[in-house]
Amino acid sequence: MAQSKPIQKDGFTFVPITVIDGDTIPNVLIRQVVVFPKRKFASKRDYRRYQRMIRNLKVVYPYAQIAKYKISEMESHYRTLKTDVERKAYVRKIEKELREEFEGQLVKLTFSQGRLLIKLIDREVGKTTYTVIKELRGGVSAVFWQTVARIFGSNLKTEFDSVKEDKILNEIIILYEHGLI
Repeated sequence: MAQSKPIQKDGFTFVPITVIDGDTIPNVLIRQVVVFPKRKFASKRDYRRYQRMIRNLKVVYPYAQIAKYKISEMESHYRTLKTDVERKAYVRKIEKELREEFEGQLVKLTFSQGRLLIKLIDREVGKTTYTVIKELRGGVSAVFWQTVARIFGSNLKTEFDSVKEDKILNEIIILYEHGLI
């Protein structure tokens, strides 16, 4: 059953309908409503930290969405390649394209924005950044980049925990996705 859009005519709105057992039922798409309790802060410092998290999310979230799309696209194409030589060449080609497109922007991220991006990639892709690197570039490369990340106080194995540690961040993401912040 195809869903069509409401039709405006003579000041009236006509919505698509479905008849089930003689009952006429309108097919109307209702936007999801998100409600969170009003956040209370113990101090101005907590409030500023919350605002900084929102600001950093607005900077980094688009990159996490791009990563989700690119990694999904890469993995589906990667599976179709037959030999290791083809796979390595494909990964190098994609890596070069990504570096040309995003490296200039990503090196400008702050440390906290970088850490946030690592968590968001885990949330969006369902795998840690370390796992993604290991699958596409191999274990040696993953260990190298993990070591570099650890030197700068980050961890590529960081997972997104929407229930405990990252509960507030998850709420902010949902509000951001619904255009409420």
